[in-house]
Parts: sequence; C-alpha cells; structure tokens
Amino acid sequence: MQPPSQDPGQEQAHLFPPDLHDVRHLQLKAVLLLLWVLVSFVAMYFARDLASIVVAGWPLGYWIAAQGGVLVFIGIVVAYGWAMNRLERLDAQAAAAAPASPPSAGHG
Repeated sequence: MQPPSQDPGQEQAHLFPPDLHDVRHLQLKAVLLLLWVLVSFVAMYFARDLASIVVAGWPLGYWIAAQGGVLVFIGIVVAYGWAMNRLERLDAQAAAAAPASPPSAGHG
C-alpha cells in the first residue's frame, strides 16, 4: 500500500512525459506499421501471383515468406531505432539552443 502523499498518476507522468508520442513519432510508427502489414499480409495474399516470378530457382512468394518477412521486420526495427535516436538528438539540440525563459519581474 502506498502512502497517501504519493500520487501514482503523478509518478507515471514523470516516467512518460506527454510529448513522448508527438506527431513525428506517431507518423513514423504509422509508416513502419504500414510497411509491416504490406510485407506480412499483402505479400502472402498475393503469394500465388508472385509464384510466377522466379528468383534463384525459387518463386518470389517463397522468398518473401521464408526470408523476406523476417529481413523486412529486422529492417523496420533498425529504421525505428535510428529514426528515434535522430529525433531525440534533434529535440535535445533544440532544447539546448532555446534560451531559458526569465522569471517574470513584475508584481502587478
């Protein structure tokens, strides 16, 4: 049981700041999830059509199912990590470049 002076919502707000999922992060996630859906489900749906394309003696549908899906997923994870590091670096640079707001001097 927690002491009444601690608010669990306030503690979690410290762990997850409100700007954690701004528009750039959500757009990145949407694009990468769309790519995952296209490779995972759409390619499997058209596997019979892809069978007419042969790569190294095997149908393209086989390559996508056996290796391509895993490789694309690994690429998505790497791209997400790279992009998030870049966005965090840009946010840190913007925060460092922004001048600190001076406290208000007027008393009314």
